[in-house]
This record gives sequence, C-alpha cells and structure tokens, in this order.
Amino acid sequence: MSDIEKKSFLPTGNIVPFILVTVLFFMWAIPNNLNDVLIKQFMKSMEITRFRAGLVQSAFYLGYFVFAIPSALMMRKYNYKAGIVFGLLLYATGCTLFWPAAITNEYYFFLAALFVVASGLAFLETGANLFVSMSGDHETSEQRLNFSQAFNPVGSVTGVLLGTIFIFSGIEPDESQISAMKLTGEYEPFLKSETLRVVKPYLFLALFAVIWAFFIFRTKFPSLVDVKPDNQSKKNTIDFLLKIPTFRKGILAQFLYVGAQVGTWSYFITYIQDYTALDEKTAGFFLTGTLIAFGAGRFFSVWMMHFFNPIKLMGTYGLVNTCLVIIAILFPGWAGVTALFLSSFFMSLMYPTIFATSVKGLGPYTKIGGSLLVMAIIGGAICTPVMGFIAQFMNSMALAMVIPLIAYMYIAYFAFVIPGTYSDKLFAKSLT
Repeated sequence: MSDIEKKSFLPTGNIVPFILVTVLFFMWAIPNNLNDVLIKQFMKSMEITRFRAGLVQSAFYLGYFVFAIPSALMMRKYNYKAGIVFGLLLYATGCTLFWPAAITNEYYFFLAALFVVASGLAFLETGANLFVSMSGDHETSEQRLNFSQAFNPVGSVTGVLLGTIFIFSGIEPDESQISAMKLTGEYEPFLKSETLRVVKPYLFLALFAVIWAFFIFRTKFPSLVDVKPDNQSKKNTIDFLLKIPTFRKGILAQFLYVGAQVGTWSYFITYIQDYTALDEKTAGFFLTGTLIAFGAGRFFSVWMMHFFNPIKLMGTYGLVNTCLVIIAILFPGWAGVTALFLSSFFMSLMYPTIFATSVKGLGPYTKIGGSLLVMAIIGGAICTPVMGFIAQFMNSMALAMVIPLIAYMYIAYFAFVIPGTYSDKLFAKSLT
C-alpha cells in the first residue's frame, strides 16, 4: 500500500497525448451504450423479436473480434498514433452509414454499419488501453488505466441520454392503437419515422470523431518502450501467450465480464418494463442512472486502490454482484431493478483491472496480448442474444440474468485464485 501511495500513476511529460487518448474512452462508450437504446427502438420500429434485436450487439462486437489482431499488427508496424487516427476515421464512416441504412429501412444495413463502427473502436480500444498502461510507472498501470477508464461511463451516460432524448419518441401504441393506425394508413409512416430518429445522433458522432482524429494527428506522441519480438510468428506468439495462466484466465474473465455488462444493459429497459409499469423514456432514464452509478464506482475504485490491492478489490466486487444478480433473478420487480441498478457500481472496475493485470509483464508481446483481450469483447456478441433467447424460451427476462451470474462468479474466482503475474525479469527468463 505504501508503494502505491508513493508513486504517481499519471505519466510525467506526456500529459497532452495522455489527455487526448483518455477522451477516447469517453468517445467509444457513446456508441456502445447507444446500442442499449437501439435494441429497444428496433424492437418497435422494425417489429423484431428480442433475439433478433440482440443481434445488434452481435454485429457490433464481431467488429471488435475481427479487427483486434489487425489493429495490433498495424500499431506494431507503425505506432499507436497511426492506429488511433485510423480507428477514428473508421468510427466516423460507420456512423455516417446510419443515414443510408435508415433511408432504405433495412435492419441488416444497420448491423453492417454497427460492424464498421466497432471495427474502428477495436483500433481505439487496443491502442488506448495499451498506451495508457505503458505510458507511466509499471506498478501503477491498473490505477492509471482505471483513471482513464473512469471517463468511459461518462460516455455511457451521454450515449443513453442521446438515445433516450433523441431516439425514443415516447410513443408506444398498444395493439388496438396499432390496428386503428393500420386502418388509416398511418402505421407504416409511423414505423419509418421511428427508424429515422436514429440518424441525427450518429451523424453528430461522425463529426466529433473526425475532429478528434485531426487533433491527435497534429499532436506529437511519445515513443514508448515496446521491443518487437524476434523470430516469432503471430501463431507462435499467441501459442506462447496462452501458456501463461494469468493471461489465459484473463481472456476468459474479460469475455464473461463484457457479456455480463453488455447483456445487463441491453435488456435493462426491457427488464424494467416487464416487471414495472414504467414507459420507455422513464426506463431509459433509469438506464442513465445505472450508468451514472457505474461512473461513480469507477472513480471510487481509483481512490480505493490507494489502500487495497486492485485485484482483490475486484474479487470483492465480483462477490457482491453475484449476490445482487441472484436477487434480480429470484425477486423480479422493484427489488430486482434496484439490484441490477446497483450491480453497475460494482462492475465498474472489472474491465480495466482484468486488462491491466493480464498484460502486465508481457514486454514485447504486449500489443498482441492486448489485442487478444480486446477480442474477448466478443462475449458481448454471444451472451446478449443468448440472454434474449432464454428470455423468449422461458418467458422470463429475470431468468436470462443467469448469464451475468455465471460471469461474476468466475471473475471472483479469477481475482482470488489468480496465479502471480509475470514480472519483467521472469518474462525475460522465460524467453531464453
């Protein structure tokens, strides 16, 4: 504890690029959490099932999965700055595609646009997480990454607010009203107008991404110590990394964590409306509230890391969330809503802590290791539709929360039973 307190977790001499990169954590959270609104909106405007609506997350996180390794290879060949600028331009392109997707009113066109957006975010997340982890003292990487990641929930709140205010119309016709609208020929134009509501927020994000790409392009970035491995193919590198117990278990922990986070938030509005009498806009504001709790938890956790080991703190949070999700499953209604609301506070430190712990000491393999951890985000693509299927098959959104329950149980195991991470000296010795 005394060692952590003595060392500053912020990088010295590189504050401007550190700030520019930290803003990226805010920027990629906005489309991540706009997805939670899109799922509910498409269920209405496209008249699709919960399972099909869950494919929003599948298309989105598939982009992360496909481009995580290419992003690392690009940054290995060039640098972090090039990868981040390219990612921002891809991000802007995907957001712009929402316009023609809405005009054609094709659901799969939207999924393709989301795939492009996430492809850009794969470059941003790989570059930003690694840049922040490596830009300061090695021993304070978890604390530094949690600090930058603390701005991620600010973007999450912004995304949900944008969606709740500008995408949700608040008009939810019941079956009798739909029948009446069909008779007067008003229903199809209504659905079209509901679909078009998604365009403006994404065009705004496209403009923001282009402006930020220009700022980063014009800023001088430091050369971080990142030695390239000699005489190792990509396959051999991955095989070697997967033999490290901490790293291997970290990938599974990240996969399950992202699945739990994305699945919970994707169906939080639906859970509220299934078990309470709230309308979509009010439920959207509740989702905003739980994301504010997520942000508060991230800042609180950064402070707590001055006094407690980050990994053990995460384990404690994992146990707390296990109990909260059990309540959400057994007591659907306001007790369950409150439990899921609070779970966001305790999930807050998990992603950056798992990431920083897993890549610590990987030396020349850090970029590939980081990209594999970004690939683990595919958990959001798999777990979300699985939760939608369970909800449909069992006719219970509460029972679908068994997926987050499994995730938090494993994360607690990962934290408390985790083997010691490689130090730089041990890592170097393992290569000889």
